[in-house]
Amino acid sequence: MKPQGTFMTDAQIDDLPYRPCVGVMLANPRGHVWVGSRMDRDGEAWQMPQGGVDPGEDCLTAAKRELLEETGIGAQLISLEAESRGLIRYDLPHDLVGKAWGGKYRGQEQKWFLFRFHGTDADVNIETEHQEFDAWKWMPKDQLVDNIVPFKRCVYQQVLAELGARL
Repeated sequence: MKPQGTFMTDAQIDDLPYRPCVGVMLANPRGHVWVGSRMDRDGEAWQMPQGGVDPGEDCLTAAKRELLEETGIGAQLISLEAESRGLIRYDLPHDLVGKAWGGKYRGQEQKWFLFRFHGTDADVNIETEHQEFDAWKWMPKDQLVDNIVPFKRCVYQQVLAELGARL
């Protein structure tokens, strides 16, 4: 395993696995999507909730856990609308591979879930134990791709193509 922040060659990166992960598209009754602005980025870096799948955890359980951990929204306030047919992969930019996740992964492969939100804005709490976002908002689906960090745009295009009609 490479130490965090170490330069890695293309060949070393190509040999790394993808991190098992889930993504959550949370839609309000108007069909807008929940996005948070990451605290660890300069400037605005909006994204939908996402995170790793713990050992022995199924993807749906992981999606609900990640949603709770990142937004404070519990399972009682959501209903499952749809899920991606398969896994959607993305590669990190090469300069980030040695920094993210201790250099163990080349990117992520994600199972995506579309949940309908049945709560109110007062039910959202991003000041969680391991806070990732410093702001959040509901974003129209046609603005998602343009407001996401560039290396994740292809993922958001695929998620919207597959799940966006259900918003």
